[in-house]
Amino acid sequence: MGKINLETAVFAGGCFWCTEAVFQRLKGVSKVISGYTGGTIKNPAYREITTGRTGHAEAIKIEFDPEFISFTELLEIFFATHDPTTLNRQGADRGTQYRSAIFYQNDEQQRLAKEMIDFLDSEGVFESPIVTEVSPLGAFYNAEDYHQNYYNLNSEQGYCQFVINPKLSKLQNTFKSKLK
Repeated sequence: MGKINLETAVFAGGCFWCTEAVFQRLKGVSKVISGYTGGTIKNPAYREITTGRTGHAEAIKIEFDPEFISFTELLEIFFATHDPTTLNRQGADRGTQYRSAIFYQNDEQQRLAKEMIDFLDSEGVFESPIVTEVSPLGAFYNAEDYHQNYYNLNSEQGYCQFVINPKLSKLQNTFKSKLK
C-alpha cells in the first residue's frame, strides 16, 4: 500500500460548528479540528474568544488527501457554504471571531485562494464583494473538547437544526459527488 500524503487547509467561516460539520462529510477529508487562529494571545479559551478582543477567529483545520479532493475544491465548498461578503459576521453571529478567512500555509495556497476570490468576484457570484481575509497561518489552537465533532454529537440541538442543517442540505444538493 502506498503512503498517503495528507495536506492541511485552515478556514474560518463563522461558527466552527458549522464549518466542521460541512467538511467532515467530504471524501478525501480524514480529519477536521475546530480551533482558534489569527489572534494575539497564546492558548486562548473559548470564553476569551467570544469577547472578540483576542483577534482569533473560530476556524477549522482540515486534513485532506489531495488524491481525492484538491485545495481548490475545498475552496469552492468553503465559499458555497457560508457568506463571504459579510465583514465579521455570519448570520446572527457577530464579531471578528466569526470572520471569513483563509489561513494559507504556503505560496500555492495563497495564490489559489486569491485566484478563487478574484474569479468569484469577477463572475458576480455574490451580490456584494467578497471580504474574506487571506492571511498566513500562525499558531492554531485546538478548541475545547466539547466543541469537537459538535454537530454529530448534538444534531438535535436548535442551533444545529436551524443553522447547520441548511448548510448541510446545500452541501448535499450542490456537491453530492464529493460526499462520503
